[in-house]
Amino acid sequence: MFFEFGIKDFIDILLVALLLYYTYKLMKASGSIKVFTGILVFILIWLVVTQVLEMKLLGSIFDTLMNVGVIALIVLFQDEIRRFLLTLGSHRHVSALARLFNGSKKEALKHDDIMPVVMACLSMGKQKVGALIVIEHNAPLDEIVRTGEVIDAAVNQRLIENIFFKNSPLHDGAMVISKKRIKAAGCILPVSHDLNIPKELGLRHRAAMGISQQSDAHAIIVSEETGGISVAYRGQFYLRLNAEELESLLTKEN
Repeated sequence: MFFEFGIKDFIDILLVALLLYYTYKLMKASGSIKVFTGILVFILIWLVVTQVLEMKLLGSIFDTLMNVGVIALIVLFQDEIRRFLLTLGSHRHVSALARLFNGSKKEALKHDDIMPVVMACLSMGKQKVGALIVIEHNAPLDEIVRTGEVIDAAVNQRLIENIFFKNSPLHDGAMVISKKRIKAAGCILPVSHDLNIPKELGLRHRAAMGISQQSDAHAIIVSEETGGISVAYRGQFYLRLNAEELESLLTKEN
């Protein structure tokens, strides 16, 4: 009797492979790749014991551990699961489908909306004033906004520069821009523990990477040491940007 392999089997294997791949990426970004590898090894041993060797006593112990382990994993990796769901919900195709159902239309950022931010970053870069600016897109950043001081002001170059001035009480935190307005400043961002981040990049870059991994926001960093302008977006760094590159990246369709 030959094994029948149909289109459903192919889709099934493809979906499982994609699930494992995205889980691997998520664990790697959060620094939990060794835990992920340990879980895969445990599942492999469980399958060998129960399905191949058919050891009933040891198999029942492993079955119990698997049942309890699912709950333990949900508790242990609640942040990673939340990040995965946020990433899934903020995906461009899923967001487009959601907007189709609720009738809302995405308000894209244009040249005039983003130029005050670009000019402020260039000015702060020349003066080597450190800054961290987060631009919200589809995924809401209400929890981040609550960690800072609410401003709710129009996006203005001088205001941005004044907030990040070295003696300003809000210069150490992040600024959040939402719906073409400066929503809050002095906000606290989640710090990425990704081991692949270059050692020369500081805490601002790690915080920018953290929010970019948890949402679809653009996070702009102005380095206090070099004055260089960088952007973290969807878990990737864009380093040493000039004015044209920064504007193009920020106005790019999400």
